[in-house]
Amino acid sequence: MQIDVDILYTWGAVSKKYQKEEIIFYEDEMALFYYQVIEGSIKMFCTNEDGKEFTQGVFEKGNSFGEPPLFIDEIYPCSALAIEDSVIIKISKDKFLTIIQEYPEINKSIMQLLALRVFRKALTNKHIVNQKPEHRIIAFLIDYKQKNGVSDSEKIQIPYTRQEIADFTGLRVETVIRTLTQMKKNNKAEINNHKLFF
Repeated sequence: MQIDVDILYTWGAVSKKYQKEEIIFYEDEMALFYYQVIEGSIKMFCTNEDGKEFTQGVFEKGNSFGEPPLFIDEIYPCSALAIEDSVIIKISKDKFLTIIQEYPEINKSIMQLLALRVFRKALTNKHIVNQKPEHRIIAFLIDYKQKNGVSDSEKIQIPYTRQEIADFTGLRVETVIRTLTQMKKNNKAEINNHKLFF
């Protein structure tokens, strides 16, 4: 989304140049500004405890970024970094919120943008968690053994039906049956008299 820069400047926005690899804001900082890219591109990313990065999005000319926490007095959940020399316009949170109250068309555009981002994030999460059926079943079986104090090397009877395993893993029962049959062929599980051992 792009708010007309003349409107932003009228309300007191300023522009700033950022060099490639320069941080615009850090994860866990309080959200205080609305940002819009004038030139260049920005990457928003999170880092886990091991230092592994997960890119949340890349924002280019005309895109805004980092808006959601402005509406709920929250911190930025991610850091923002210039991935090339960039020019960013920014305006204080208070003035940004006043602009969207004063200009209904901007308010509507912001709402549509936020809805689109939530929708896309849900699709991304769906793909992230949608592991292959074998992976999901094995993870469930390992979790069951761990909860019951059974070592990984020890084989035990799993007391769940194929339907119950499907319900736990979010898979269809047919997929569970087919996957367990394949796991048996690959010596990853045992099936004796319709009972599952793992």
